[in-house]
Amino acid sequence: MEDFFNKSINNSKCAVIVAHPDDETLWTGGTILMNPLNDWTIITICRKSDSDRSIKFSAALKTLNANGEMGDLDDGPEQLPLDIPDVEETILSLLKRTEFDLIMTHSTQGEYTRHRRHEEVAEAVIGLIESKRLKTKRLWMFAYTDNNGTHLPKAIMHMDKVIHLPSGIWKKKYEVITETYGFSRDSWEARTTPRKEAFWTFNSVNGVKEWIKDRSMVK
Repeated sequence: MEDFFNKSINNSKCAVIVAHPDDETLWTGGTILMNPLNDWTIITICRKSDSDRSIKFSAALKTLNANGEMGDLDDGPEQLPLDIPDVEETILSLLKRTEFDLIMTHSTQGEYTRHRRHEEVAEAVIGLIESKRLKTKRLWMFAYTDNNGTHLPKAIMHMDKVIHLPSGIWKKKYEVITETYGFSRDSWEARTTPRKEAFWTFNSVNGVKEWIKDRSMVK
């Protein structure tokens, strides 16, 4: 499979669309750090009104050499379902452009058991792409599993793309989690921080819903 990140396509416009500040670092922070010549935009649909987390997100963006915005959709402990059209409109309102070379986001099954907001972001991104309100040459969806909560999330090794992070890159990613975001070293986030990043990849986004269904990517 063609390696998207190669010398011929540096300076590509890339968007990372996630549910929460820290998702961008946990699930694809190493890939971002390894490709500093690309134009990175990172948006999160939740936590803008959380003054502590919003400050930390801004600091993380500087380390990741990215621009970004935060939304403020409900993220209460009840995890009441959001209307997907509301998630779609929030995503569009946070993006300064609607055409990208690459979009990276959650998968429809999330990265662990379970967080509804991750799944809703994935569904909204797919809907926006299929309706052509959001355009991209490639779509990558995070590919991790915790095997129904029996272990910490880890990269699914048979996925379309698996990136083994160099030790220096992983260390910098880990520092964003523990120092920038302030999670303790014994926290779930710090213990999870993947050394390998995995993705489902779509070189064509036409019929992405059917492809996902065929691959049994949905629960």
